[in-house]
Amino acid sequence: MKLREYVDQDATGLASLVKAGEVTPLELTQLARQAFEEVNPHINAVIEFYEDAETVAGADDGLFQGVPFLRKDVGVAEAGRLQESGCRLYKGYRPSSDSFYFRRAREAGLRTIGRTTTPELGTAGFTESILNGVTRNPWNLERSAGGSSGGAAAAVAAGITPIAHASDGGGSTRHPASWCGLVGMKPSRGRISGGPNNQDPFFGLGYISVVCRTVRDMATALDVFSGPHPGDPFIIVQPSRPYVEELSERTGALRVGVARTRWGDVDIEPQVLSAVDSTAALLEQMGHVVTEIKPPCDPAERKRLRMTILHSRFQVEVSSLQDDARATGKEINADTLEPINLKLYEYCQATRPPSLGDVMEALRSLRYQVGQAIDPYDVLLTPTMPTLPMPHGGVYSTTNPTLSATEFMEANEALYAYLGVFNVTGHPSVSLPLSQSEDGLPIGLQFVGRFGNEATLVRLARDLEQARAWSHRRPSVRAGSAKLAISR
Repeated sequence: MKLREYVDQDATGLASLVKAGEVTPLELTQLARQAFEEVNPHINAVIEFYEDAETVAGADDGLFQGVPFLRKDVGVAEAGRLQESGCRLYKGYRPSSDSFYFRRAREAGLRTIGRTTTPELGTAGFTESILNGVTRNPWNLERSAGGSSGGAAAAVAAGITPIAHASDGGGSTRHPASWCGLVGMKPSRGRISGGPNNQDPFFGLGYISVVCRTVRDMATALDVFSGPHPGDPFIIVQPSRPYVEELSERTGALRVGVARTRWGDVDIEPQVLSAVDSTAALLEQMGHVVTEIKPPCDPAERKRLRMTILHSRFQVEVSSLQDDARATGKEINADTLEPINLKLYEYCQATRPPSLGDVMEALRSLRYQVGQAIDPYDVLLTPTMPTLPMPHGGVYSTTNPTLSATEFMEANEALYAYLGVFNVTGHPSVSLPLSQSEDGLPIGLQFVGRFGNEATLVRLARDLEQARAWSHRRPSVRAGSAKLAISR
């Protein structure tokens, strides 16, 4: 297999070739290393390609048959592997136990070959850090790949691996999927376990998933990673059949609510709104009943509730940082934390934290208001991001020394207006790369399903992939090209 052939395949396609004996898992890993060496100097998405990647033991069978996989450098862990969270405070840290997520990855035949960049502590929506530098978008190197799973998304878009680990605490899977032209799903709360030591993190705001190129890879990944483990706080309703089987089921007519107005302080850019409108028209042609919806709760009230939740989340992180600093003998200062995270740390120390009652009431109120507003619909259609991929830095980077902690929190909350609300409610949602800007930048659109009903999203995503295929679109930086067309 040649590199350009490897890059053209999704994970499911590569797995079928392995099963047919046309390529081996070792050859796939070698091709992934070749792709890494070719494109990573341009995009800075993978901070470590494991030296022993070609020899690491693993189950090269399962649904994925030894397909190369990458781990985001924050969150769920691989025992003995570096996990530095993009932060100098954790430089050299190696966890001693495996997450359930990576046990399932190995059992399914995903061969983890390295780790991808993340903003420091996964705090920001732009993947740039003092420790690892700036991750660039393969579609335009002057634009952000998004975050906090920006390294994963950039690596998959550029062809290093066809699928990669991602996580989502407020939009961190769907955002980079949108800006890098990928499929990125946030599953329902409780669908994928964060165990053994991170179940239902941040009051239920944290989710684990993947970024990939195709709907069938998304469905297969759901089958691989879904399912409860002992110690999980609750057991969500389980699917009636494997998600890959939903790919051959009828969708039926759906009631679709379409968001055409802004939900926060950031306006929808005209080209993004045009993509929403054209997709709404396509859904009507498919036989779905499409209705424009208002924001599911008052934007000012949503912002107030979200800021209460964010403040409390950072308070939890501050406590964890203090414990980890003591354990490693390090100090929390400008040498171990970036400007924004240090200011957030100092802000949380200097301000009275929201009471647990206030936080739980904010979560309850937002869930109730949004749940009531969207209950008449089977699916929502919204912009994933209100803007096209943005230039690096600015108010969305934790390396920016000019911002206050409050300015940073408010800027991020506003940019994620269509995303973070569903981290609170727990509804499944997926970003699909259904459109492009006039100059070829990806535009992702978000589809939100009923709680526990990823199956409908899988079927609808399949329909949209067939109606508006995206596999032929190519970023400027992509492995296997005869000549890299690098946009500066």
